[in-house]
Amino acid sequence: MSNPTAKHGLPTRLAHAGLGIAIILQLLTSLGMQAPYPGRAGDFLFGIHSYVGLGALGFVFLFWLVVMLRRRGAEMGLLIPWFSRARIRAVWRDTRKHLEAVLRLRLPAYDEHGPLASAVHGLGLLLMTAMAASGTLYFFINTGNPDAGGWVAVSMFVHKTLANLVWAYLIGHAGLAVLHHYTQHLSLAEMWSFRRRHPAGADRSGHAR
Repeated sequence: MSNPTAKHGLPTRLAHAGLGIAIILQLLTSLGMQAPYPGRAGDFLFGIHSYVGLGALGFVFLFWLVVMLRRRGAEMGLLIPWFSRARIRAVWRDTRKHLEAVLRLRLPAYDEHGPLASAVHGLGLLLMTAMAASGTLYFFINTGNPDAGGWVAVSMFVHKTLANLVWAYLIGHAGLAVLHHYTQHLSLAEMWSFRRRHPAGADRSGHAR
């Protein structure tokens, strides 16, 4: 069983929390907002959706920066394995192991740096990047007419098409995290805590054991 102690650096946790909250707000406001049309401005929820979207793009770039610079956590090659045959084979082997566990009605062993988990996290980060980028592009080029053509239409098509994938990823990601939390494979408090790690061998007060 994995040890559900702190594994992620503070920059990773800050980027994860900021992006996660921004995406949740984006999805919730999208359920009831009214977009602008010719002669009618967008409503209050649309305004929140727009500006939180700009914040989401900022957190996306922060996340990529953290991934490139951090010394702990999954490296870029694990998150984006699609340019290496060896890494792709590792993803498929790990996928088969997960499917075999599921067919035996068992929860697959949790390994946050495993090939499959890392690849899924990488796909999620790419998805959120495309979602935030398309929304930001629309924010700066829209004319108040969502039926306009050109890049306005392209940005809205991409944004709306990816929205359902973001819902699916968020539900799956959060659901599996809760499941692993209650089976003690990981601790949700660790990822959502902004406290710095205690030195190895220290108790909660910071004194060596």
